[in-house]
Amino acid sequence: MQKQFFKEAISSEIFNIISKVSKELQFDSYVIGGFVRDFFLDRGLAKDIDIVCVGSGIALAQKVATMLPNKPKVQVFKTYGTAMLRYNDMEIEFVGARKESYSEDSRNPEVIEGTLQDDQNRRDLTINALALSLNENNFGELLDPFKGIDDIENKVIKTPLNPDITYSDDPLRMMRAIRFSTQLNFNIEHKSQDAITRNGYRLKIISRERIIVELNKILASPKPSIGFLLLEKTGLLKQILPELLALKGVEEIEGQKHKDNFYHSLEVVDNICKNTEDVWLRWAALLHDIGKAPTKRFSKKVGWTFHSHEFVGSKMVYKLFKRLKMPMNNKLKFVQKMVMLSSRPIVLATEVTDSAVRRLVFDAGDDINSLMTLCEADITTKNPKKFKRYHQNFELVRSKIKEVEERDQVRNFQPPVTGEEIMKAFNLKPCREIGQIKEAIKEAILDGKIPNEHQASYDFMIQKGKKLGLQLNL
Repeated sequence: MQKQFFKEAISSEIFNIISKVSKELQFDSYVIGGFVRDFFLDRGLAKDIDIVCVGSGIALAQKVATMLPNKPKVQVFKTYGTAMLRYNDMEIEFVGARKESYSEDSRNPEVIEGTLQDDQNRRDLTINALALSLNENNFGELLDPFKGIDDIENKVIKTPLNPDITYSDDPLRMMRAIRFSTQLNFNIEHKSQDAITRNGYRLKIISRERIIVELNKILASPKPSIGFLLLEKTGLLKQILPELLALKGVEEIEGQKHKDNFYHSLEVVDNICKNTEDVWLRWAALLHDIGKAPTKRFSKKVGWTFHSHEFVGSKMVYKLFKRLKMPMNNKLKFVQKMVMLSSRPIVLATEVTDSAVRRLVFDAGDDINSLMTLCEADITTKNPKKFKRYHQNFELVRSKIKEVEERDQVRNFQPPVTGEEIMKAFNLKPCREIGQIKEAIKEAILDGKIPNEHQASYDFMIQKGKKLGLQLNL
């Protein structure tokens, strides 16, 4: 069965070449980790291949490179004792088998040479400790000391050794366990999940960048709520995203309740994943209501309110991104924009006017379709009639957006009259009045008072200039 694995799994001779070179160097070598796991999960062939050898991984990589047709360049990482080469569309990493020991304040271990068993012991999960031999005497044999195949069949996430030791040594493994549980829809065994809860405080020694990598992979999965519910249950979420956790819970005053915005946010994320793979739009779905916790108020007249939660939420997004060392660039601006505008189409759906649609298209710009996708995902009512009505309303909004765009062309538009034309018309130097006129033209177009055309805008400019007391340069 194992030999059949190679026949099916690899069309090239790469494994045979590694096997041959390993024999020449008198190394034992093995395929280990994700490539093996994904094959048995029937997830297709991974493009990343990890090779572990009992010897020098760098020496093995360099020798293998000389045997390959294209003589690929070998990248060497001496600090970690690893080397990597690219062959066809595969990325192959070589490392010597090693044994690790950890200190209390770091996830970076002291490393010494070890056996295959030592290397399998240090793996985070049993399903990632599977190895297949590349040695001539048992080529293709599966080495599964922790019954990882059984765990794949039973859909269980477990650690090879004592989970308290595994997670305490390298706390990032807690995030990885939750991420794999989310991606594969596997259950984390109770013993292991309890260990994550006990060792959650150790997450503080992990860099924020590494945590975000795992969060992004959770968000990129088919159903991210699995991961976020596990993060909440184990206590990790309060260390990473306290703003999200602050939405949890329902208050009741005088018989009036508000919905639990934490679970609502997770439902919105799951909804949006059916329609987009854009992880940043998924971030926007996750964070679209974070401004509701600090803006929540109760009024005897109207009940619970969250006034300006979109504006407050967009400001919170900036602080969150900065704290977690996420990209402070267009990705941040996109998420902020989505959070800021997240309620606009919902309000618009109750009364679709040309003016409101023009303003929405102008403010959203090229992200209008992403915004509509977010707002449609925000429909979480369990009432079938309301669900159908809300979606029908959004279809009307989409139709109106298309109609207004084709007619008025206001997406990312600039006023048809330039500042230079205004200066020439009124014989002005740079001054405040120029900006006032340009803003007035923009507002007139968005309100539908004048068409988005040069002559109409020029005529409006003259009228506005006269109202400001400016003399036309005849």
